[in-house]
Amino acid sequence: MGKMKNFVKTSLLGGIAVILPITILILIFKWLFNFAVKIIHPLTQVVMAQSKFHKVAAEALVLGIILSACFILGAIVKTKIGQFVHGHFDNGLSRFVPGYSMVRAMVTQFFNRNKYPFSSVALVQAFENDTLMTGFVIDRHPDDIYTVFVPCGPNPTTGYIFHLRQQFVHPVSVSVESALRSVIGCGVGSAPLIEAFQKRSSPEIL
Repeated sequence: MGKMKNFVKTSLLGGIAVILPITILILIFKWLFNFAVKIIHPLTQVVMAQSKFHKVAAEALVLGIILSACFILGAIVKTKIGQFVHGHFDNGLSRFVPGYSMVRAMVTQFFNRNKYPFSSVALVQAFENDTLMTGFVIDRHPDDIYTVFVPCGPNPTTGYIFHLRQQFVHPVSVSVESALRSVIGCGVGSAPLIEAFQKRSSPEIL
């Protein structure tokens, strides 16, 4: 009887573990779609007023136009002239629009997984005791002082900035992406960090 209960329990939990991520993903896509539909609603109304398109067809048309415009803009930005214009426009927004630089960095990090605003991963003793925290080295200063960003899980875009002496910053040979996954997972998947910390051989970070 005990084996049967255990079988039923493990099977049920296993099924939930398979279905739940898919369900959450579907809900996220549904929310994003509804959010996009609300944003383009004024344009959809214009299309419906100027044509005999059904609401769904009008929404699809507007979304197609927006995606096409994004594609064309992306292609233009890849050219030298486009990069020049975009650079000046970007710098102007960074100077005059508060918070633009932060939003741009977050968007760049989200869409370009190969570029991160961190140079390396380290386990740091932020309070100079035995507690180790997952951090990302931002910069190195004279007298072996390091600026380290320690994110808060599960949102790695928020956290704390520490300025620590070298002896309290322990580099680990783990990719930034792997470390970010452990932060998003609230510590799940931290084994590579601990193993790399135990096997580390060089104190150099940058």
